[in-house]
Amino acid sequence: MKVITFGEIMLRLAAPQSLRFSQATSFDATFGGGEANVAVSLANYGIPVEFVSRIPKNDIGEACIMNLKKYGVGTLHILRGGERLGIYFLEKGSVSRGSKVVYDRTYSSISKIEKGMIDWEKVFNGATWFHWTGITPAIAQGAADVCLEAITKAKQKGITISCDLNFRKQLWKYGTSAREVMPKMVEDCDIVLGNEEDAEQALGITPEGVDITAGQVKPEAYLSVSKKIMTRFPNVKKVITTLRGSISADHNTWSGVLFNGKEFFKAPTYDITHIVDRVGGGDAFMGGLIYGLLTYKDDQRALNFAAAASCLKHAIYGDFNLVTVEEVEKLMAGDASGRVSR
Repeated sequence: MKVITFGEIMLRLAAPQSLRFSQATSFDATFGGGEANVAVSLANYGIPVEFVSRIPKNDIGEACIMNLKKYGVGTLHILRGGERLGIYFLEKGSVSRGSKVVYDRTYSSISKIEKGMIDWEKVFNGATWFHWTGITPAIAQGAADVCLEAITKAKQKGITISCDLNFRKQLWKYGTSAREVMPKMVEDCDIVLGNEEDAEQALGITPEGVDITAGQVKPEAYLSVSKKIMTRFPNVKKVITTLRGSISADHNTWSGVLFNGKEFFKAPTYDITHIVDRVGGGDAFMGGLIYGLLTYKDDQRALNFAAAASCLKHAIYGDFNLVTVEEVEKLMAGDASGRVSR
């Protein structure tokens, strides 16, 4: 089995600890981005994975590729070119002050990508799964075109296609909206992941009779969303929703639900206190879900693995979820003690 992910990876500059941007005199530099984060998770689980993107041919680009290779992610099909690597600045929230992200990715290498630049026939040789997110088509028209090009080729080759709807309002600025672009791209997907805001903003679908702004939505409410997505997009076989309860910036509850057209599954709910870093939590969930669906062939177990993997991510600094299958399965089995292993 081999998984392909496609999207933008950025330089992440985070203010230390919980300092505000105006207080910071230095920034911690790492790399991250939705599809790259998923790729790193899968590599940690032993799944062969290739990350496809466009990265500038300079020292920062080299550092980025070296970072991906360090975690076992394939970089063979990364294009080199363009002016710069995108950047995002992160201010970590605390207590009642939420985290904040500022993007600096205009004119990034991938924003100038065009159809025909990537040989998708070659990229998909031997692949069984393709993953993309709604972040990529939000970057620029060219990125949307190339992503659709990849989806079309993957569909032709009978490859399983997964999508994390991932609506990012700060990015849709090139003259079109998510609702104008995303439905066409979701049509050929087999697996769709998203929360209530993603489904509404990208596809115009909301839970029936539920105020999603109230902050207390029962998992069963998302069954209506799942059914609507499957009705509108008949190719979709599974719809998954992450369930985050934000008690404070440092304390969240976390779970997820999955509907396969017949059965509705719910993962255990984790009470996550003293969050180290929640950025990349959804990508950790997606990486765990792909691994689970490829490995267990059991929807409930796959969902449980995804939720447990993402729970652990909240205790790890940076975008990447650096955990092993054994650590995730240990939490799935009920051991959340955090005791020293020696």
